[in-house]
Amino acid sequence: MSAATTRSRTPDRLCAEAIDVARTAAEEVAYPGIVGEHLGMVSEGDRVVTHYFECKEPGYRGWRWASTVARASRAKLVTLDETVLLPGTDALLAPEWVPWSERLRPGDMGPGDLLPTDAEDLRLEPGFSGEDEPAPNSAVSDDMAELVEAEDIEVTAGTPANLPMAPRRGSIAAVAEELGLRRARVLSRYGLHVAADRWEEAYGPQTAMAQAAPATCVSCGFLNRIGGTLGQAFGVCANEFSPADGHVVSLAYGCGGHSEAAVMPAPPRPPQPVIDETQVDPFPLRPSPDSGSVSVAPDESTAELGHS
Repeated sequence: MSAATTRSRTPDRLCAEAIDVARTAAEEVAYPGIVGEHLGMVSEGDRVVTHYFECKEPGYRGWRWASTVARASRAKLVTLDETVLLPGTDALLAPEWVPWSERLRPGDMGPGDLLPTDAEDLRLEPGFSGEDEPAPNSAVSDDMAELVEAEDIEVTAGTPANLPMAPRRGSIAAVAEELGLRRARVLSRYGLHVAADRWEEAYGPQTAMAQAAPATCVSCGFLNRIGGTLGQAFGVCANEFSPADGHVVSLAYGCGGHSEAAVMPAPPRPPQPVIDETQVDPFPLRPSPDSGSVSVAPDESTAELGHS
């Protein structure tokens, strides 16, 4: 162990005794009443000592005021180096900061909110920008020229190569616009996979609803097909009683609202009542003597219990 290391571990006497100087500096940074009792000191090096004081500020449990004092060689005056508020071993700390792009969750965006998209977003890739479009006086192809001549009634001066400007229906930009491809960026293959995984997790064949369903959505009459690549595996549910109404569902998803799950039979209609008015049903005013539980005595006056 070197002599410098030995000296650094031994606090300087004058710096160690400068508790009042360190406390006064901490109270100037905070204010009186917030700086508590002296908790100890640590030697930072030759003639450099840090004093720690309790922090009584509400909400800063376990934090400590640290005032570092120092003394020049062969000097008897102790000077202040710095005063900071530092967390202790059991301090109450704020959670680690997370960027907003990682904190954002589906449903957080409200009316008027703007969600900027990263220029290098892996879910997107460049779409058709028109840079590869041929010059205005060039013919795209023989087939396209014939199509323009047949369908565009304004083209009467010959082939597109001889026209002063390219016909709109014969340009790549017009075809791209009709197909919905003239966008700055479109979904990349990664974006397609991410969307498919997210939709399958919510309304896919592995959900509890799909496991208990009588049939899948591919045979349901309430399924509305979508176009594009994702249309091969997904559609939109249009059953207002289904839990997936208005959501993109997997073709392998299913629920109890399947259109062919159970066809309810029409309730049987009871026949109309028939009243026979040609016959008369006799109804005795008094019951027959042998129909009661107690026999009738010949003479009611001589009967012991009478009639029941």
